[in-house]
Amino acid sequence: MITKQDKNATRKKRHGRVRRHLTGTSERPRLNVYRSNKHIYVQLIDDLAGVTVTSASTVDKEFNGESTGNVEAAKQVGELVAKRAVEKGYKSVVFDRGGYLYHGRVEVLAEAAREAGLEF
Repeated sequence: MITKQDKNATRKKRHGRVRRHLTGTSERPRLNVYRSNKHIYVQLIDDLAGVTVTSASTVDKEFNGESTGNVEAAKQVGELVAKRAVEKGYKSVVFDRGGYLYHGRVEVLAEAAREAGLEF
């Protein structure tokens, strides 16, 4: 039987492998995704300066979805983070899926961010 701790440990191992190859810069920040059962969080991170440029999540005041843990919520968060990034002058980012499979909420979030103006 696989427990939640085991799943999270394997996710962290996958995330470590992904992060070895990804670095966010001031010209092209890293778009990091974290998803829990109830919410989804996204940050634009400049790793060289150690600064979070902007973020969006289902707990933001601007988020107006009814449910927070589904595909529709992920789509709205993707659009919201892309809007905030473009306002700050960022068009191109590096996508960091956070060790999650590129499927479901993570995939929908990425596609929504692309449609809203981000390139990755």
